[in-house]
Amino acid sequence: MPHQPRVSYAIAPARPEAHVFEVTCTVAAPDPAGQVFRLPAWIPGSYMIREFARNIVTLRAECNGRPVAVEKLDKHSWRAAPVEGGRVLTLSYEVYAWDLSVRTAHLDATHGFFNGTSVFLAVEGKTDEPCYVDILPPDGPALHTWKVATTLRRPAGDPLAAPAMGFGLYRAENYDELVDHPVEMGCFTHGRFEAAGVPHDVVLTGRHDCDLERLCADLSRICTWQIELFGTPAPVDRYLFLTMVVGDGYGGLEHRASTALLTSRNDLPYVGMREKTDGYLTFLGLCSHEYFHTWNVKRIKPAAFAPYDLATENYTRLLWAFEGFTSYYDDLALVRSGVIGVEDYLVLLGKTMSNVLRGSGRLKQSVAESSFDAWIKYYRQDENAPNAIVSYYAKGALIALALDLQLRAASAGRKSLDDVMRLLWQRHGLTGEGVAEDGLFALVGEVAEAGLKGAGRRLSRWLKDAVEGTEDLPLDEFLRPFGIEFRTEAAVKGGSLGVKLAGGNGEAKLANVFDDGPGQRCGLSAGDVLVAVDGLKVTAASLDGQLARRRPGEQVTIHAFRRDELMTFTAELAAPPADTVKLASGKRVSAPMRTLREGWLGS
Repeated sequence: MPHQPRVSYAIAPARPEAHVFEVTCTVAAPDPAGQVFRLPAWIPGSYMIREFARNIVTLRAECNGRPVAVEKLDKHSWRAAPVEGGRVLTLSYEVYAWDLSVRTAHLDATHGFFNGTSVFLAVEGKTDEPCYVDILPPDGPALHTWKVATTLRRPAGDPLAAPAMGFGLYRAENYDELVDHPVEMGCFTHGRFEAAGVPHDVVLTGRHDCDLERLCADLSRICTWQIELFGTPAPVDRYLFLTMVVGDGYGGLEHRASTALLTSRNDLPYVGMREKTDGYLTFLGLCSHEYFHTWNVKRIKPAAFAPYDLATENYTRLLWAFEGFTSYYDDLALVRSGVIGVEDYLVLLGKTMSNVLRGSGRLKQSVAESSFDAWIKYYRQDENAPNAIVSYYAKGALIALALDLQLRAASAGRKSLDDVMRLLWQRHGLTGEGVAEDGLFALVGEVAEAGLKGAGRRLSRWLKDAVEGTEDLPLDEFLRPFGIEFRTEAAVKGGSLGVKLAGGNGEAKLANVFDDGPGQRCGLSAGDVLVAVDGLKVTAASLDGQLARRRPGEQVTIHAFRRDELMTFTAELAAPPADTVKLASGKRVSAPMRTLREGWLGS
């Protein structure tokens, strides 16, 4: 039997009906001064303090069958009393798991899912050591039907090692690796494909009628293109798409050799579906985004994340590059791999541009500031978010687009953002050296200078101004050399109140009231429920239609409930903003334009 690590874990879906995992952590050589255990406060890829320790229900320690006193040190740390030398310390605790998201843990009678950051206490002083984790099956009938999906490795040569997709023993080289391989257990659908010689698994949990063969074929093309972009071999020898299928949901979280996904069942392709629906393109874009993170953030990462400190916020101004550039490449990979056509891609790109234009926060906060304040603003958005913040995902993607187009145009197609990403991979991904806060500017300058002498300083300066400033990007100017037509139009007709409705039960409840719009000027506030416009009942479905009959400048009387108080407002309607971007391939395209466009979009 291989050498037994000094730290080992066991996790069991002990009480699915109560959503409780039972976990044990065994330490063969505990700290003689008293062993400290800590649970992370956040999970990489989701930049908000989430206080996972709040889900620990009970906790106790023992040595040789006798209780050991445990002292709570702070919100997520415990210290067990010293035990005699050579003794084994075992910590046992219960974790409540009822968060159906990609970030934490979820357990019921149908399945179990967990991220290690939610369930495995780190053993202080031993986080760099190898460890085992024994994933145990549930009791009852599920014992014989449930399977396990994870990219944790099975210890070779150990008789207790888990069988393929089975319960049993797994191994991690250190704590960081242990918590970077999410686990799904239950009765799931399983598909497999290869990309650049690497096996990829797709696991779907939940009721669905997915055409798994079609999904795997499309993902294979996307993954192959991304691997070839950075260069073979891929940084993983196996990859896993863990997908929870629900009625209404969306989300993804990257890991070193897998991703956890949440999707609506209506976004999956079904057998016989001919077209690529908007929902399916959204799901493919999500898969592409998380897969691109295999390089960009899991291995190429800010110096502030090398290594992660999971106990507190890790501040960086670079999320515009790690999330924004990834958001640019996620849809770009769909067209470059041939999964969608150029016009389909331009529609997706236009939606990203529109999303950025619709928030005045883009004129107040830079993407560098948005990155730094992600912990308190982007991941804690409220009703005023569109007026106060900018998305480093969406505007970061547009900065990536603008940079890519400028690099290609300046070098006549010889250089592009692809070269920047490959250089990042060579210097930072393969070496493990984190990217300095100002490291991207010099690297972009280097690539630009190699494409056209004198372009390096200009583009480096442009990038710095773009990420630290709040001006709109002249995207129409950058797209023109590629033969792409750019225009903006209003999303609705008639008069505008300058508000956005919340989804829900059909009532016209305000989610956002935009800065300096008619709604804000007349006194409407987020949370108000509109009940009538000029004496006629209004609902979420009818509001746009009623306003479409009015002209900008007209006054309307609005009745609305604020809490339980009926209030009256008089608003002067404005012209709807031209914040919807439409892109299309130009009809008159010169040969140089066509060459640039083909180099960019692949067709």
